[in-house]
Amino acid sequence: MQIMRSGTRPSREAPSDWFTGNVRMDPVVDAPAPARVNALQVTFEPGARTNWHTHPFGQTLFVLSGVGLVGLRDEAPKAIHPGDTVWIPEGIEHWHGAGPETGMCHMAIQERDGDSAATWLEPVSDADYLRKD
Repeated sequence: MQIMRSGTRPSREAPSDWFTGNVRMDPVVDAPAPARVNALQVTFEPGARTNWHTHPFGQTLFVLSGVGLVGLRDEAPKAIHPGDTVWIPEGIEHWHGAGPETGMCHMAIQERDGDSAATWLEPVSDADYLRKD
């Protein structure tokens, strides 16, 4: 058993290669093999978002605070609120982040395939981010 005390693991800026805007990531768990689970608390400033990406085993998002957006290819993004849980199946291209004028914080839970929990693609265009159907 290992107890990871609050405040003992540093926050880090999300990599600019995979995110647009100001995003902070705080570790929750990165379980050692043979376990594959990885979880982060991710805090997005207004307008910030991930790039398009997929996960080899899917991803669960649990919204902790604020109002955000989650989008799939060729669809308008959907609003997500505190207490919402989002399941994105494996291999589905998607993105998530804050609303244009509101920050958002969620827990992102996914499993690694080897060393990787995601395949990162191109940035989300403003047209896709602001899309309305």
